Amino acid sequence: MACCSRQTIKTMRSTEMFSSRQPRVLWSALLLGVLGFTGCERKQEVAADIRPVKTQQVKLQPLASESSYSGEVRARYETRLAFRVGGKITARVVEVGQEVKAGQLLARLDPQDLQLSVMAKRAQRDAAKADFEKAKADLDRYAHLLERKFISPAEFDQRRLAFEAARSRFDQAEAQLSFDANQAAYSALVADHSGVVTGVDAEVGQVVAAGQSVVRVARLDEKEVLVSVPESRVEELRGVENLKVVLWANPGKIYSGRLREIAPDADRMTRTYAAKVSMLDADASVRLGMTANVLLGEVGKVSATRLPMSALIQRGKQPQVWVVDAKTGKVHAIPVKVGDYIENDVMVLSGLQEGARVVTAGAALLFEGQKVKLMDGAH
Repeated sequence: MACCSRQTIKTMRSTEMFSSRQPRVLWSALLLGVLGFTGCERKQEVAADIRPVKTQQVKLQPLASESSYSGEVRARYETRLAFRVGGKITARVVEVGQEVKAGQLLARLDPQDLQLSVMAKRAQRDAAKADFEKAKADLDRYAHLLERKFISPAEFDQRRLAFEAARSRFDQAEAQLSFDANQAAYSALVADHSGVVTGVDAEVGQVVAAGQSVVRVARLDEKEVLVSVPESRVEELRGVENLKVVLWANPGKIYSGRLREIAPDADRMTRTYAAKVSMLDADASVRLGMTANVLLGEVGKVSATRLPMSALIQRGKQPQVWVVDAKTGKVHAIPVKVGDYIENDVMVLSGLQEGARVVTAGAALLFEGQKVKLMDGAH
């Protein structure tokens, strides 16, 4: 009995010791699991913190303190050149963007039919010339006979009328030959003035009619900016005598402008009036198709930059953009003031400094202080 009692007491003590140790083991295992999970989560967060983005460097440019309108540089004179005769195009020797001189060959038609027509008209002219010379000789001979009273005046009048008819037929044949010779020369299309080729409307092998556009050439001596003006600002634009023009590609240079014309009616879709502003001192750096800003007020009081609309984020009432810190590579939200919207871009009037790098793609997925990787090669 004593032996059994001792064994029972040892068993109870072992059970109490195991029971007291079991919570400690469970808590230790649970703590290790939490720490391990937290560590993995932190590694994943660190790996996910660096997000690739596209950026754009801020370039401030002066704007007018009053109204301004964005437009496109165009040539005042752009001509659609065409052949004056119909035929099949056998050669085109210019391409879009190529500068040409006055009298330079642009394209050529197959001249075979035109040359055959010239040969036929030349033969008709030679026949008419022979008839004319014969009629003239007959008239001279009958004039001598009339003087000697060998023929009547009525018969001489018939010979004179025959001579007049032969002379008219000869003149007609001469004129027709000259006309066909000119038509044959029209098989070569040449530039009537110096300029740049802005478009090609026909290709080699195509059969074109007389007057059908083949090549478009724009003169470079006079350039203008085409802008769209709201109906409420038309009179304001009319009242400004000296306008200023600034190119997006070269915002530091200001060109003088003068209003040349305003459309008499508004566009049916946009309800704006097309206005053309002549650039009075445009140089060779002003290229066709460039984006320009026509300024109605004083230049230099306001500076702005143009950014894609994807750069804007909305937090509260004021729009913001993400600016990348050059030292840390982290982004910070900067409030900005926006102006006009131009196609897919927006004018930012204030809030950014010259040279700042703004996130333009991926802005919606960022948070304050997040580290980013620049995908556009900037550092």
